[in-house]
Amino acid sequence: MADQAELLRLKIRQHQGLNVAKTVAVISGKGGVGKSNFSLNFSILLSKLGKRVLLFDMDIGMGNIDILLGNGSERTIVDFFQNGYSMKEVITNGPAGLSYISGGTGLTNLFSMSSRQFERFTNEFANIQGEYDYVIFDLGAGISQESNKFLMCVDEIITITTPEPTSIMDAYSIIKFLHFQCEDTPIFLVCNRTAREKQGNATINKIQSTLQRFIGKEIIPLGLLPDSKIVSKAVIRHTPFYILNPNADISLALYQLTSNYLTHAYEETEPVLMKQSFIGKLKNYFIGR
Repeated sequence: MADQAELLRLKIRQHQGLNVAKTVAVISGKGGVGKSNFSLNFSILLSKLGKRVLLFDMDIGMGNIDILLGNGSERTIVDFFQNGYSMKEVITNGPAGLSYISGGTGLTNLFSMSSRQFERFTNEFANIQGEYDYVIFDLGAGISQESNKFLMCVDEIITITTPEPTSIMDAYSIIKFLHFQCEDTPIFLVCNRTAREKQGNATINKIQSTLQRFIGKEIIPLGLLPDSKIVSKAVIRHTPFYILNPNADISLALYQLTSNYLTHAYEETEPVLMKQSFIGKLKNYFIGR
């Protein structure tokens, strides 16, 4: 009954012309693969392409997005949970029209909410979700028992890997795990820090063929991002690399990758009204935890 009620509310919103943001989780099997940098610049490019985007830093306690942007947010998600601010009040205006919520420090685990905190989180998120086309969640590396439930609720997942053997294995393992948890959720793959195009394509092909061979899993390759010195310069200057140099090789590659993503989104065949909402799924998994 809860599923039907949530689907009905979603249909009513759609019928009234109200927006329901697509939720996208960006993950990696291991740290140090450039996941947060990708999340930030991908979100900025979506914003530049006319999409309304909210980037949600869920690597709690690290504050990666704040570090990359070089400005400590006035408020963070910690203020939402501990200081009584609304979710709208903890949203910060970023570059290129991007909105983001900082992970901040002082909160060890967003996923271990009390029932009261969870109800407030879902209600507030539902209130702001209609203001965006995309909500991008930048999650910490790996998967925990609690973050797994969250991943089972999002509309799409983007996995970041590199050509390093350990990164390839971790990407395979995390996608394999997710396949058995949320088989119908589209999983995209991005190969970052490629020295050569041939190397990047080989990495994606290896992961893709192994998944297909052993578990019959189809993933969606989004593209490659070259290893680039502009990234380290951007980090030092606390400026997203796409804004620092939109004509750099990595920026042009990101533009192509983002275009590929939007093309795939446009070509989706499953009607949005047939999908249960992110909030609806989250409530189901929270109640059953």
